[in-house]
Amino acid sequence: MTFEGMMVPSRGQAALLTFCTCISLGSVALVLSIAVPEGGNNWFWLTALSPLAGVYYWTKASRKEEIKVKMIVGEDGSLSEIVVRGDDEQVERMRKELGLSEKGMVYVKGIFERQ
Repeated sequence: MTFEGMMVPSRGQAALLTFCTCISLGSVALVLSIAVPEGGNNWFWLTALSPLAGVYYWTKASRKEEIKVKMIVGEDGSLSEIVVRGDDEQVERMRKELGLSEKGMVYVKGIFERQ
């Protein structure tokens, strides 16, 4: 059994990435304007490249998610084991939503988890 989904890019993450890149390039420009004074304040034009980080993220962020599930049934017909393969984040979300635990492991609820 295979489950497929599509991960789409987030506008908020693209905006944050663009902002952080702008601040980083501004810092580099400040250092370069001090280290190489011949360039003057022209180094700050580097910050104009920051939207390219958002564009790069937006074009590369989508990916196809796939989870493969194998159910093993015992001789008496009861479900004895489920084998799940896929992205760690997606498998963990599936495990939490279905209330499953790893074989031989006992789940202990964290202090920040809701009842």
